[in-house]
Amino acid sequence: MPFLLRRPEAERAQRPRGANTSRRAEMGLLAMSSVIVVGAYVLTVLGNTAKVPPNTSTVLVVILGLSAIAHVGTRVLAPDANPVLLPIASLLNGLGYVMLVDIGQNKSYPPRLQAIWSAIGVAAYLTTLLFIKRSRDLDRYRYLLLLGAAFLMLSPLIPGLKDPLTLKDGSLVKLFIKIGPVSGQPVELAKLALVVFFASYFSEKRELLSIPTARIGNRLVVDPRPLGPIFMAWGFCMVVLGAERDIGFALLIFVLFIAMLWLATGRWRYIIFGMALFAGGAVIASKLFSQVNQRVAGWLHPDHTGQLFSGLFGLGSGGLTGTGLGFGLLSKIPTVGSDYIFAAIGTEWGLLGTSLIVMAYLLIVGSGLRIAQTARSEFAKLAAAGLTVAIGMQAFFIMAGIVRILPLTGITLPFMAYGGSSLVANYILIALLMRISDEGSRPRIARAATATEV
Repeated sequence: MPFLLRRPEAERAQRPRGANTSRRAEMGLLAMSSVIVVGAYVLTVLGNTAKVPPNTSTVLVVILGLSAIAHVGTRVLAPDANPVLLPIASLLNGLGYVMLVDIGQNKSYPPRLQAIWSAIGVAAYLTTLLFIKRSRDLDRYRYLLLLGAAFLMLSPLIPGLKDPLTLKDGSLVKLFIKIGPVSGQPVELAKLALVVFFASYFSEKRELLSIPTARIGNRLVVDPRPLGPIFMAWGFCMVVLGAERDIGFALLIFVLFIAMLWLATGRWRYIIFGMALFAGGAVIASKLFSQVNQRVAGWLHPDHTGQLFSGLFGLGSGGLTGTGLGFGLLSKIPTVGSDYIFAAIGTEWGLLGTSLIVMAYLLIVGSGLRIAQTARSEFAKLAAAGLTVAIGMQAFFIMAGIVRILPLTGITLPFMAYGGSSLVANYILIALLMRISDEGSRPRIARAATATEV
């Protein structure tokens, strides 16, 4: 217990020299990712203008500067954290910026604004590490975070804040809020608060949710009463997201809830129950929301003039190696900077490039699950697993929708798609994983140092 209560500053002071090489590995990976991003930027501009961009050195300095700031902050605030997460996030963020530069003729996706949001995302990453010294601090404020998530999810319905988006079928999607010149999707931040709430509640009620204690006749079953509050919170989220016509995030929150419930209890019956709920919810959603039927119909029978067909055509035109950076006809792909940026990547980078992007997300998922395995508490384990499920499933849903494995959900590809709220929220997500990783690595490093001394 004294070890658990020891201050992080004292732990850093007592850490043996040379015991931790994670930050050196991270520095090398960040330098490598920066070189890749700058090289891709040069090739993209060269393909568009046939001239080497005069601001290459400025772009290099900015990218290296942001990477250096994030690295130094991590070295000070989370010195034992995972060395892979930040470089991969930086690489995906940088390559997403390069794609926005490539489609810069579309004024809907200004790359300069995305660069500003990238800097804000790095600042949010460092701020999270600075103020959240211990993961268990989040556990203490679970109901406050739940209230915050509820407010964030309700904010697109508040007059004066809401910024509705009109779809092609004439229906309104209430996903955004607008404060002055800045607009964003508050549900991106709400999903992080919900992960923490689910992790806190499930870790406390784990035994009640997994061990049969209620008797029905001669048979013991799991007491359903602890599920009441959590189902009310989940049901509220589903109702609000339904009112906002946010089908993509409704699916993400649903999968996140069922996955964390199963991870906490290990009972497959919850998965079966979740599939039944999903089937019923899909039927109800198809009756209430026209865009659900529209997306399912477009998935099963894509129109040759529709968005999905254009994205598939772009992917097909890329072939194995792509058309080359700056040489793709990206203007033919609708919403190319947001929903269909993965199709743009497939057009110019081909199957090899998209495979590398998929591998990058798999590395994030693998690192997140490894962090969950080495976490020091049940809450931290569930929180790390939930955060990993959130970013992994979000990437899977949008990529699977573009290649027609699933209906298109309309959520953003983490770190790559245009959008400030998504970028900032995902940097905060990485910071939370880094905090849990830093805590879980300290006992291992202490044991390794003791073994070396002996």
